[in-house]
Amino acid sequence: MQTSFTPQQLADPNVAESEKILRKCVHCGFCTATCPTYVTLGNELDSPRGRIYLIKDMLENDRPADAQVVTHIDRCLSCLACVTTCPSGVDYMHLVDHARAHIEKTYQRPVTDRLIRNVLAWVLPYPKRFRVALELARLGQPFAALFRKSRTLRPLASMLDLAPKIRSTESTFANPGIHAPQAEKRGRVAILTGCAQPVLDPGINDATIRLLTRLGIEVVLPDGEGCCGALVHHMGREEQALSSARRNVDVWMREIERGGLDAIIITASGCGTTIKDYGHMLRLDAAYAEKAQKVSALARDITEYLAGLDLPSLERNGLTVAYHSACSMQHGQKITAAPKLLLKAAGFTVRDPAEGHLCCGSAGTYNILQPDISGELKARKVKNIEVTKADIIATGNIGCMTQIASATTMPILHTIELLDWAYGGPRPKKIEMMQ
Repeated sequence: MQTSFTPQQLADPNVAESEKILRKCVHCGFCTATCPTYVTLGNELDSPRGRIYLIKDMLENDRPADAQVVTHIDRCLSCLACVTTCPSGVDYMHLVDHARAHIEKTYQRPVTDRLIRNVLAWVLPYPKRFRVALELARLGQPFAALFRKSRTLRPLASMLDLAPKIRSTESTFANPGIHAPQAEKRGRVAILTGCAQPVLDPGINDATIRLLTRLGIEVVLPDGEGCCGALVHHMGREEQALSSARRNVDVWMREIERGGLDAIIITASGCGTTIKDYGHMLRLDAAYAEKAQKVSALARDITEYLAGLDLPSLERNGLTVAYHSACSMQHGQKITAAPKLLLKAAGFTVRDPAEGHLCCGSAGTYNILQPDISGELKARKVKNIEVTKADIIATGNIGCMTQIASATTMPILHTIELLDWAYGGPRPKKIEMMQ
């Protein structure tokens, strides 16, 4: 794609980077075939190619974002299926990240939209606030139908619909500390506790710590670690996202210097994609660029790490698993084989649902802010999963788990919960309910 940025514009390193990305696009349109919003809406401006044109025009002309640009960028899930498909290597992820930051700085959203986004940014990254919000949501669930009637208030209805009906209990595993290996020590890792996941399903990290320690891995939960910044990053709130990244880099660097780390384990693939990008996010910060690169290089999805531990193969257990590959796993981190191979080795029969490349519609806060499109994608995803006739759904991202569970009666578990059970851990409660 030909561009005409001025030397003054290219003096901004973010603009210079976006210009290089834009030049790689050859208008081939391969991305339209795998873009969930284009497949759903059929609008060229809701395809990666269409959004690239809008972003180019906005940045090249030094224009504030307008309503048209915001509409179509907001509809982007950042699923990155287009990045997997693109034959030219267009780095759409960093281009749309720049566009969202530009929107946040130059566009005045309607009052209700601003209020909802402020609430999400103030609540979701903070577990204590999120727990309180979920309690309030349970009280407010009878009002969901009323909110759904108003287009501007529909996101509030989505919040209420997605809130779990059963409250989870806090886990002691979430507290900072060190979990000693229960076998001969063969490694030392830190684990990202996270923000939304330990509130919605603390059993995921519990299973991770149990399995790793049984395998001889020392697991550290460092004091001071918090939200990875992904939620606000995808809302264009760059300073808040970078602040989260710097805090976590400081915390993990202390552990690296104190006792060394073989890996930083992440059990939510959406967080993993962001943490692996810390080196890029903080590349312009002289005080953090090198440290962030080191942290990103150590980041591993739990299945990625387990794949290197040579777990033994077990006999078939008679259970069939439909594996849902989260977008942040398959497109963001390019991890496709490891989770399925681990499940097969653990004795499960694994089936791939049709259209596995398409997003389930969760995408961070997307299922709240874009409920209509998200709902269509969710229905399509659940239909494809249920056709497999599997006993269980497995995935590696809490957002996908929450989204899919809201539309099916099939039990959905994190991959690590099934692996922990297969290799000597307790039977997951969702499995017990099947019996």
